Amino acid sequence: MNPEDVKKPFVLEVPVFADDRGIFSPFLDAGRHADLFLATGGVKRVYYVYNHAAGVVRGFHYHKKEWKIFNVVKGAMKFVAINPEDPKEMYTFVSSDRKNQLVVIPPLYANGLVSLEPGTILVCASNLTTEESFKADDKRFDPYMWGDVWGVKGR
Repeated sequence: MNPEDVKKPFVLEVPVFADDRGIFSPFLDAGRHADLFLATGGVKRVYYVYNHAAGVVRGFHYHKKEWKIFNVVKGAMKFVAINPEDPKEMYTFVSSDRKNQLVVIPPLYANGLVSLEPGTILVCASNLTTEESFKADDKRFDPYMWGDVWGVKGR
């Protein structure tokens, strides 16, 4: 991974190892994701988000220093990342437990998500502690500030 590649939101495919016992999948692996660890400065916090219903919107959160790494372990979610300096620079990703991915949001992007299925569970990692994130690095925007970006359109 080129260091320039990690300055904008992106998705990494994560391997899944399945057999008759079930599934094993590494969430973050310093060997496989060494460039990501170098860019973020490491992980200080891992947490999860559970949404009871489909259509639950969380966000937009903006951080100057915080990196966020998301992995849907149950259900499905749509992620949106917007550059508040240039809202035309918008990234959207749909991820689910059926397609194992890490959604990576670097600093300087307002980001949010919406659950697409009931009971969706998201595992998250951050380079900041909860206190560092909430006290010194958290700016929140109205989730509809840039319009209704939360729907998924059929093809």
